[in-house]
Parts: sequence; C-alpha cells; structure tokens
Amino acid sequence: MLKTVDALLVRIIHPILIVIGLAVALMLVVGILTRMIGAPLFGLEEIMLLAVMWFYMLGAALASRERSHLSADFVRVISKNPKVWRVAALFSTAVSLGIAVLFSTWAWALFSFGLERGQSTPVFGIPWWISQSSLFFASVLFIIYLVRDLLHEIRGEEWQSGDPAAEVE
Repeated sequence: MLKTVDALLVRIIHPILIVIGLAVALMLVVGILTRMIGAPLFGLEEIMLLAVMWFYMLGAALASRERSHLSADFVRVISKNPKVWRVAALFSTAVSLGIAVLFSTWAWALFSFGLERGQSTPVFGIPWWISQSSLFFASVLFIIYLVRDLLHEIRGEEWQSGDPAAEVE
C-alpha cells in the first residue's frame, strides 16, 4: 500500500513542480519587464513567494525520497571498513530522522499559528498558512522517507539514488 501511495504522490508532485517552476520563471520575467517599462505589477512577489515555498519544499521531499539530497559522506574516504560505513549510515539517518521530527513539530506550530492569527498577504489577502503548510507537508514526507531509509539501514540493504521513477520500498 505504501508503494502505491508513494507512486501516486510522485505522479502528482512531478507535474506540480514543473508547472510551479515554469510559472515562477514566467512571473519573474513579467516582473522584470513591467518594472523596465515603469509599470510594476503589485502583488506579483506575493504569489511568487507562495509558489517558491511549495516548489522548494516539494522538491526537497522528492530529493529525500530519491536520496539525492546533498550529503558529506567522508566516512568512506577515511575508512575502508564496511561495518564503519554501516554504523555511520545508521547514525546519520537516525540523526536526520530526529531533526525531521523536530522540524515537523516546528512546522506544525508555525502552520497552527498562521491559522489562529489569520494573517494574510498585503495585496491579495492570501492567507500565510498556505505557504506555511508546505513546510509541514514536506516535513511529514521527510519523516516517512527517513523511516524507510532507517529500516533499510537496519536491515543492511543498499539502495542507490538515481532514477526518480525507480520503485522504492
């Protein structure tokens, strides 16, 4: 069931990322052009900020899924012992999971605060919780994928990053 949900999420997130990325690029060009002709579009930055927040967080969640996020794996350089590599990987994944849980609690608090306060953007009145919810949504995905990674590490299974469409348990 998790594989099905994961595959569905990826099929939904990929097109959303493409659309948001193109929209942000277009808004950036339009914003620059309208400023050059002396008729800036007010509020364009608000929409771009909301879009960029979701773009970044959804992209980070996919990087977490594919294990293609940045890492500094110096343990393999300083040690040739596979047991040391495994312990380091377990430790790294466990620490990352702990941080993701902390990030998730912070993101939930921020999202809840945004709902309670009812703050919105100055020009269009878009509720701030729309962009804040991207942090919580992505943090939940981080936790799910890190739990998956930790289970793989505990079982001693190797999984290489690469193909985003590859099946992941």
